[in-house]
Amino acid sequence: MKYIFYSLISLVILAGCTTNKDYLSRSDNDNTLFDAIKTLKKRSSDTTALKALPVLYSLAQQRNLRKINSYSTSNNIERWDKMINTYGTLQEMYNAITENDAASRVVTPVNYQQNMYDLKQQAAADYYSLATGFLNKPSRDDARKAYNYFKKADKLVPGYQDAGLKMDEAYQNAIVNVVINPVQDNSYFFNTGWGNNGYNYSNEFFQQTLVRELKGINSNRYPARFYTDWEARRDNVQPDWEVNLTLRNMNIPRPQTYTYTRNASQQVEVGRDTSGKIIYRTVYATVNIARQSFTANADMEINITDLATRKNIVYNTFREDYNWQQEHATYSGDSRALSANDWAMINNSYYNEPRKEDVLNELYRKLYPQVKNKISYAVDW
Repeated sequence: MKYIFYSLISLVILAGCTTNKDYLSRSDNDNTLFDAIKTLKKRSSDTTALKALPVLYSLAQQRNLRKINSYSTSNNIERWDKMINTYGTLQEMYNAITENDAASRVVTPVNYQQNMYDLKQQAAADYYSLATGFLNKPSRDDARKAYNYFKKADKLVPGYQDAGLKMDEAYQNAIVNVVINPVQDNSYFFNTGWGNNGYNYSNEFFQQTLVRELKGINSNRYPARFYTDWEARRDNVQPDWEVNLTLRNMNIPRPQTYTYTRNASQQVEVGRDTSGKIIYRTVYATVNIARQSFTANADMEINITDLATRKNIVYNTFREDYNWQQEHATYSGDSRALSANDWAMINNSYYNEPRKEDVLNELYRKLYPQVKNKISYAVDW
């Protein structure tokens, strides 16, 4: 019995030593310190965590201060974020230790709040200076950089100097007037004179819907104003960018017919036997199906041009398909074998083939979101 008792004690001591060794064996990770503090939240008298914590804090502190010193030698503007984040880690350690009575008894952590404050002031000044340099440059990309750096300065130190006003100035400098022209059709049907009924409506609708939605409720997220060609002339707007849309390679083939047959069967009630039990019999029919179908397709080309430089900002082509099919059927045999779907095909006495105008509108409907997203992406920053 004594042997078992001393063996258990030895195991407990060994387990404690192993745990302490585990803390220190992975002490190159900041999370190890937080793990030890979590242990003390559960068991404030945990000797292994208490012994390991001073060593873990010292190592973590030295490691993070070395990182900060290394970042400070860089000329990259991103060094500020790296240093602030690292001081943030040290401050999290300070908070975690001071909020835990057991941990604060064995470690006196350093409060880095003032260091973070001073560093944010320096970073905001650097971002503001960099932004001012870009603000005085002419290109839209420079205005975007100025806007983002002023925004960064204002985020680091809320209300920093006049960063908010400068952001507005940079935004105004970046605004482009975008004219979206009507869709041009280089397809076979336009060149052969097809499409007068409803066709122009589709072209104008496509253009006008783009302009209306792009300058709608989400327009404040990008510095751009949108106009139709007619609106630009009416308002005497000098466009910066031009969007040209061209429909190409539109193909609306004649429907192809495919015929096939299918056997149908059902069990139907034909009477009852002398005991009153229902008698079933299987009845059969042959369904003769004629399917008409076609797949139409078209390409939409989008070209966004900077009118001052004649530079192509976007050049892309989207392709979409429209599938149509309809089935008509006749049958032979016992009508009771037919299903509801069979009867729907049989009662469909004529093919309701869509008009070419309707097909074009469906293709436009599928192409539209891709074109809209491409324009949004081009003006966004």
